[in-house]
Amino acid sequence: MRRTPAKLADGREIIYFDADDTAPSRELEDPRDLGPISTVSEIRYDAPLDEWVAIASHRQGRTHLPPSDECPLCPSRNGRQTEVPAADYDVVVFENRFPSFSTHLESGAPVEGTGSSVTVHDELVGHGPGVGRCEVVCFTSDHDSPISHLSPERVRLVVDAWVDRTEELSRLPHVEQVFCFENRGEEIGVTLGHPHGQIYAYPFVTPRTRRMLDSARRHRERTWRNLFADVLAGELADGSRVVASSEHWVAFVPFAARWPVEVHLYPRRHVPDLPALTDDERDDFARLYIDVLCTMDNLYSAPLPYISAWHQAPVRVDRDLAYLHLQLFSVKRAANKLKFLAGSESGMGVFINDVTPEQVAAQLRAAAAKAPS
Repeated sequence: MRRTPAKLADGREIIYFDADDTAPSRELEDPRDLGPISTVSEIRYDAPLDEWVAIASHRQGRTHLPPSDECPLCPSRNGRQTEVPAADYDVVVFENRFPSFSTHLESGAPVEGTGSSVTVHDELVGHGPGVGRCEVVCFTSDHDSPISHLSPERVRLVVDAWVDRTEELSRLPHVEQVFCFENRGEEIGVTLGHPHGQIYAYPFVTPRTRRMLDSARRHRERTWRNLFADVLAGELADGSRVVASSEHWVAFVPFAARWPVEVHLYPRRHVPDLPALTDDERDDFARLYIDVLCTMDNLYSAPLPYISAWHQAPVRVDRDLAYLHLQLFSVKRAANKLKFLAGSESGMGVFINDVTPEQVAAQLRAAAAKAPS
């Protein structure tokens, strides 16, 4: 892999990832006349829930569903300049122009503290600057090729980019967790149609991760075992919810799935984060991930809107409790129906699923069997 860093016209970082050193050189100069970065993100403490909320009012003006010939994530060609100065690329990562968290804040000092809590300046109304980083990951220069249509070699390059960014962002001061994810489909709320994902470097450990790690800690105190490893062992022993498996990975619908279509991908080996994966595990993931994504698209014979979310260990705390895994889920509960988070889900956080995980797993296995080889 060849890694080529550069700067955009407003000072944001951009990094090209090429599969090998024989790829052509990338255009590194951004000729655009961009104004200075203006970021006013802050975090506020929600005392009743013991959670932090990001307030990023500058994001209201971000690009929203432009036509494909005005896509800001396509390469710069024929005199049209985009966020990517090069005329082509394999995989590219750059700082988001409209970030929820940033190191380019207009005012304020970084929030102090590490781990699952940040220093609260007042018991009920703690707040501070939204220090962190948000990046965009473009999987391909082809506007019309989703990640499921890419080669295993290209998906492996995406994995290597995730690894690179996890390692580098984890070294930034005040970053406590790195989250790699993809949103696909307008039904999910995607505002740019180009195949891409994002990476958030948070200044705190997120609520979901804190809750999972608390459960893992209690499980270890009771059993001296890892909670996630036991979950994987139980799914393999039962088998009814396993969708696909390979030498190094297992894909299954979780026993208490919240979403109409939800698949988790676990490595068979206990590792805390993406950088801990071996070359063989990364290669194997790329192949299985493509298969699972294609299977999900076959479920209703149409592209399935989804969120693909990597759960990694925090940067500094409870790394021994964490277990790297990918959560894939969709809001589509039938070919022509969406699941909306209504009263119980949005108001109380209690999910109600209209289908059983066993039924969904069986449907996905059947969709995989019908897929062309």
